[in-house]
Amino acid sequence: MKNILVCFLVAFMAFSCKKENVTHTEAIVQEQKNFVSDQSNTGLLYSVSYEPTSTTNQVIKHKYYTLSYNEKFEQAEWVAYELKKEYLKNGNYKRPYFIQDPKVTTGSADWRNYKKSGYDKGHLCPAGDMEFSKEAYDDTFYTSNISPQKHDFNSGIWNRIEQKTRYWADKYNDIYVVTGGVLKDSDKKIGTERVSVPKYFYKIVLAKSGKEHKAIAFLVPNADSDKSIYDFVVPIETLEKMTGIDFFPNLKNLKSSKDF
Repeated sequence: MKNILVCFLVAFMAFSCKKENVTHTEAIVQEQKNFVSDQSNTGLLYSVSYEPTSTTNQVIKHKYYTLSYNEKFEQAEWVAYELKKEYLKNGNYKRPYFIQDPKVTTGSADWRNYKKSGYDKGHLCPAGDMEFSKEAYDDTFYTSNISPQKHDFNSGIWNRIEQKTRYWADKYNDIYVVTGGVLKDSDKKIGTERVSVPKYFYKIVLAKSGKEHKAIAFLVPNADSDKSIYDFVVPIETLEKMTGIDFFPNLKNLKSSKDF
């Protein structure tokens, strides 16, 4: 009887362990399924294949935005990010100090280059687009994400375009934004590291409606302006010729227009 009881206990324990292992395995599988489901439901319409080409091959990936750094001009030639409707929040976070980007292997320009230069430290990926989390907000204060902008431009026409971009994020639920300065013809420099001052800045906004993509592109002089933002709409091809960048290499025949 004693031997039978021992055998029964051993068998029961083996069955329990097997059941526990099966349950644990099922839990792992379910967790993996949940992860895949979560990823597919985030509304991420824009994968890495939407990124522009880089003329420098120094592409830096932060959690919420990507940039291509151009050491010659000490700033990004483009910054690209997704802006979803649910990101449109007012976090009211305290502005951190600008710091150099640890991911830029050549070293991003020090913020002191802008000191007493007469130019703003103009965000390319706006802090106002990243107020849905403190981490996202703080990440916009790397010096790889700024470019010298005249104050009246930064607070005027450029700010109006940024506000309109947030309007489009609300309208389309999910957009992709590419921003930068036109660096090739910039002759003015500031600071000891000789940060280039772009004469023009561009912004491209891409949206997806069903299977179709639509875009609007702006080219704006680095100066104050009271004109309508639509006066600065240009074909994407114009920006590609000026910058040498293929902005959407996997979207052939993409046209931009004022009808956005």
